[in-house]
Amino acid sequence: MEQFFRSGQVADEIGVSPKALRGYEQLGLIVPSRDTNGYRLYDRQQVAAAKQVHQLNELGIPLRDMAPFVDCMNSGSIHADACPSSLAEYRRAVERIDRTIETLTRQRDALVGNLAVASRRLMGEMKELDAVNPNLQPLPADLPAPEDDGAADHLAGMRLPPVKLPSTDGDQVDLDDLGAGRVLIYVFAMTGSPEQDMPDGWDAIPGARGCSPHNCDVRDHYADLIQAGVRRVFGLSGQPVAYQQALAEALRLPYPLLTDERMLLAAASVLPTFSSGDVTAYRRLALIVRDNVIEHVFYPVFPADRHAQIVLDWLEAHPE
Repeated sequence: MEQFFRSGQVADEIGVSPKALRGYEQLGLIVPSRDTNGYRLYDRQQVAAAKQVHQLNELGIPLRDMAPFVDCMNSGSIHADACPSSLAEYRRAVERIDRTIETLTRQRDALVGNLAVASRRLMGEMKELDAVNPNLQPLPADLPAPEDDGAADHLAGMRLPPVKLPSTDGDQVDLDDLGAGRVLIYVFAMTGSPEQDMPDGWDAIPGARGCSPHNCDVRDHYADLIQAGVRRVFGLSGQPVAYQQALAEALRLPYPLLTDERMLLAAASVLPTFSSGDVTAYRRLALIVRDNVIEHVFYPVFPADRHAQIVLDWLEAHPE
């Protein structure tokens, strides 16, 4: 005896709403029968056709172009794409996507170009402000250089943990879902301000001093990094969000800063730390993350105010 299913059962099985099923019906893609009470009934053939329509629509084939696949199933095939007309529709769908990709690529290239021009214009405006900022004076030549203590040796090849961090643009950034392509995350300890003194002996700690110049160096090369293939840039430290927001605004950073105030990445054995008095901070380093996996680690980072060029040189030597 043939088995029939009601709309709710079919919708649950294939993962669509009853309204979507009625839309398929209005387009003639499925033709349910009716019981004595007027309820729609679907046989196994109709359920299979609805499932194929849903899956193909998820791949980007519009419902208006679905008839060849349904006709193929209605002709007796168990596969909706076993007929020449179905293959032709596949080809047309791929061609549409290729045209869309070409259009989006042109638009992206134009936007990156505009970004580069606007970023360099901003950097020119910032030179005078940077020159009078006491936190942005040239770093002394005799700063102690940090040594590679091996604290970051385990990072290359690691997938970032599922940690969400607040950013200065108001978002929550999921570190294990940064998307495809390359992302630069540079990590700094803490920046000074007129309201907050740095811990005693800070300048004597190898690699500690220079967080504001580090931010400005990446800022000044932001357009170059984007043009070199970096899709997103983040700065990261353990400072409070409000402090980071003030910093990003003062330095006019064109990208967000992330705050790990609870030191979650240290707890996950991702980022190394150091202590000065009662302050624990992240050691300065930078990560190239590609497809959510750490591709390369810059550690230690020194001098802080000339690191962006080192990243650019590495990107040039390692094109995607």
